[in-house]
Order: sequence, then C-alpha cells, then structure tokens
Amino acid sequence: QVELEESGGGSVQAGGSLRLSCALSQGTTSNRCMGWFRQAPGKERERVATIDSGRSTSYANAVKGRFTVSVDSTKNTLYLQMDSLNSEDTATYYCAADRIWGRLGDMCAYHIWGQGTQVTVSS
Repeated sequence: QVELEESGGGSVQAGGSLRLSCALSQGTTSNRCMGWFRQAPGKERERVATIDSGRSTSYANAVKGRFTVSVDSTKNTLYLQMDSLNSEDTATYYCAADRIWGRLGDMCAYHIWGQGTQVTVSS
C-alpha cells in the first residue's frame, strides 16, 4: 500500500549539490522510519541516511556533515540534501520506508523500496 518514487538525480561536478526527493503514495503517513541507501557499480549497497518516526536522524560516516535527510509532512515527501559532492558519491540512490508506522531507532525496518535515481559526480 505504501509506494515510493524517487526524483532529483542527475550529473554534477565535484563540490556541487543535489536534492533528492522521495514521494510517498497519497493516503499513507510519513510518520514512519524512512531512509536513503545507495549502490555503486561493483559495490555493496550501503545505508546513507535514515530518519525515524520521532525524526531522529542517522548518517553514514562518509556523508556526515555533507548530507541532510528530512521529511516534509505536508508534502508527504522525504528529502536528501547533498552538498559538497565528490566522485565517491556516484551511485544509484534508493529511498526506503518501514511498512509499519511509528517505530523508533533500532526498531526501524525498511521493507518498501523505490525504483532509484542515478547520481553521477564528475571530478
């Protein structure tokens, strides 16, 4: 019932910025764990940033201080603001959400996945 659609990817030069969006299907609550994951060619999928139902955030060390995850409840949309991008950020980015609303921290799970959006950063 919960469906996710990413947008906002593209090609940028190192040092640039992008903002990714993840729209939740109409009629579903944003009061749930949500997050961003990425996968580069030849690499394992990795967690980038998460935000729980209490709006506590967590970031991978590689992006801490550069990326910001947020939720706009009025638009029912998850965002990832990416600043100071470098070539290591090149990947397909996926948003994901818990199928159960209202969970916090370590209780979060990520069952529902979007189609992904490509981010390419040139040196």
